[in-house]
Order: sequence, then structure tokens, then C-alpha cells
Amino acid sequence: MNTRIRRTAVALAAAAVLPLALSACSGGDSDSATSDSSSKAPATASDDGTSGSGDSAATADEPFGSACSAVPKNGAGSFDGMAQDPVATAASHNPALSTLVTAVKKAGLVDTLNSAQNITVFAPTNDAFAKIPKATLDKVLNDKAELTKILTYHVVGKRLTPKDLENGSFDTLETSKLTTSGSGESYTVNDSAKVVCGNVRTANADVHIIDSVLMPTS
Repeated sequence: MNTRIRRTAVALAAAAVLPLALSACSGGDSDSATSDSSSKAPATASDDGTSGSGDSAATADEPFGSACSAVPKNGAGSFDGMAQDPVATAASHNPALSTLVTAVKKAGLVDTLNSAQNITVFAPTNDAFAKIPKATLDKVLNDKAELTKILTYHVVGKRLTPKDLENGSFDTLETSKLTTSGSGESYTVNDSAKVVCGNVRTANADVHIIDSVLMPTS
């Protein structure tokens, strides 16, 4: 009988201790979850940081280059303004591209460029055209066939990102190829013309403004 009473007492004691043990254990799990949660909170912050890094990547999609500072901050000729218009119209609002716009008009390419979809234009600045002797430039500007050949050599039939320019060879609208190379914010076309303001968006084209006029080889 004493033995039976002893066993009952032990069983009751165990029954009393077990919930406390489970509660302590559960409390430990809860602390652990809180700890996990708090260890995840910085991770979330870090994710936000990564998202910030994504913003950096988005910033990499912004125009870049030394000549970008000359682009108007507001209005139709600004980056935001140019993004609303097709490429020939957008270029006409940029003072640094006035010679190119004149050439495009003389060649009768305004509608061709404005109606094309998803193209890339390597756009020579006024200074780029000024490198050509005036007599030669005047002659080209008055030779529609030759002018068309030169201008269409500056157009590629797809949008080219800076990444595409790192080591590329592309068919142009003129039908011969041009090559690109570089990295970061430094790129050249045909190993000669430098991109001075790259990644400019228009409604139908990506524009990379260059410091020299490209000449087709054929």
C-alpha cells in the first residue's frame, strides 16, 4: 500500500512538473522565434538595402557621360522631354545635335527615324561634324545619297544598352557593321568615336551621343 501511495505521489509530481517543462520549452521556442524574427529584421533592412542597390542598378540605366551636363534640365530638350518624343523630334530639341538634325532633314529621314521602332542611334554632336573640313561637309550635306548612307550607318535596328556596348558588332541600317567596346561609363564606337552622353531614351530609340561622325567602310 505504501508502495502504491509512493507511486501515486511520484506520478502526481511528474504531472505537475511536465506542464512547467513544456511551458519553459515553449517559452524557449518563442524566444528563439523572436530572436529569429529579430535576426530577420536586419535581413529585411538588408533586403531594402539590396533594393537600394537595385536603385543603383536603375541609376546605371540613367544617361551618363561628360556631355550629359550640357543637356537642358527642363523642357522638351531635357532627358525627360526627349523620352516623350520619337528620336528625330527629340534630337531637334537638343541644341548640341542641331547639325545632325539639319542633315537628317536634308536626307529626308525624319519620318523614317520617327516611325521606326526600338532602334539605337549613335548621334554625332555639332563638334563632331565640325571635325570634318567645311568644304567636305558642305559637299556631303548636298549629296543626298551619300548623306543618307552616312546617317543610316549611325542607326542599329535594336535598342542597345551600355552592357551591349561592352564588346559588340552590329548591323546598321546602312547594312554594314559597326563595332563597340568599353565598360562602365567609357565606350567607343569603331575604336574612334567616344560616347560622350550615353543611354539617352526617346520614345522609340536609345541614343548614344558621340564625339565623331562614323563613316561606313563600304
